[in-house]
Amino acid sequence: MSVRFEELDWRETPMGAISLRRRVEPSLGVDVYEVKLDDEFLMSSLFTVAEVELARLGLASLPGTDLDVLVGGLGLGYTARAVLEDPRVRSLTGVEALGEVIDWHERGLLPDAALLTQDARCRLVAGDFFAMVRDGTGPDTESASQRFDAVLVDIDHSPRHVLHPSHSPFYSVEGLRRLQSLLHPGGVFALWSDDAPDDTFVAALKAVFTAPQAHVVSFDNHLTGGTSANTVYVAVRRA
Repeated sequence: MSVRFEELDWRETPMGAISLRRRVEPSLGVDVYEVKLDDEFLMSSLFTVAEVELARLGLASLPGTDLDVLVGGLGLGYTARAVLEDPRVRSLTGVEALGEVIDWHERGLLPDAALLTQDARCRLVAGDFFAMVRDGTGPDTESASQRFDAVLVDIDHSPRHVLHPSHSPFYSVEGLRRLQSLLHPGGVFALWSDDAPDDTFVAALKAVFTAPQAHVVSFDNHLTGGTSANTVYVAVRRA
């Protein structure tokens, strides 16, 4: 049996001290991987239903094949791996602001990391997703015209609860208009949120995109003995 708790990595970053921990969840008897930034929990492998649904819902309405997908916020890799499970996907670009997180995948510190690092369709890019949107550069500075069929984002806790104040403009009408430069006409933008559907953010989506939807994704929470929920927003760029 694994040791009950292990800190796999700890480093100082410009955003604070980031750590990767593995522990045994006694109620389930499984290993749980957790990421903390200073004293704040960023992500956990204990609850990943909505991260997978971000990929499924984001790709569900896209027609055709040879899809090029950008995932903003690599994290533990659940959304990215779910994207690669879709046989229509030609390429996946994962953008992660913290190079330490990419390093965890490349070093195999995370479960199933090889499904990303050894898939020829996948490349991992260290960079600030929000700066890419703001500056209109995308992940390839030498190819400013690059477009994607889907942009799936899981970085902040929600449009209102952001990890850094510089992220907030992204969730405005102007920020969402800038995001469109990364999408083909008819391309999909999808966003994970830890909060309930936000009418203000839905209104911003309606000002820019076609027929935005806020999907409530529910899952069993054994810690509370009840049900918890996240939100996945999905919107389509106008043709």
